[in-house]
Amino acid sequence: MDIEKKFNYWGIELDREFTPPKEYKLERSRIMYIENKSSGLEGEARIGRVYFSKTGKTLYYRGLKFQSLKGSGFKANYFEVDSRDEYWISGPRKDQNNRLYGGNRGVEIDSDIEEEYRALINST
Repeated sequence: MDIEKKFNYWGIELDREFTPPKEYKLERSRIMYIENKSSGLEGEARIGRVYFSKTGKTLYYRGLKFQSLKGSGFKANYFEVDSRDEYWISGPRKDQNNRLYGGNRGVEIDSDIEEEYRALINST
């Protein structure tokens, strides 16, 4: 694979053009805000398509697997299964104040959902 088609995402090399496996169903997916909380209150953040398992208890995003902290996290609601890093994952806000203390600074939007995300936040 061409090295230019890869990018570093929270320390993991991922393909820029992510194609989910066949078991990921589009109807069990949603555009979500994903913020890494392992480095503090305002960590690296993205908006992208998250896929849900059949039961809805596990979330998948670009090769990462998340499970709920079931209310036991501090400013986080999910953890990444392999690294055990904590994340805040939620639906994107229409006012774009996705960060805990407001704003959307430094939040990257995945190119494959950018158009759909813009339509979502501009809808009434």
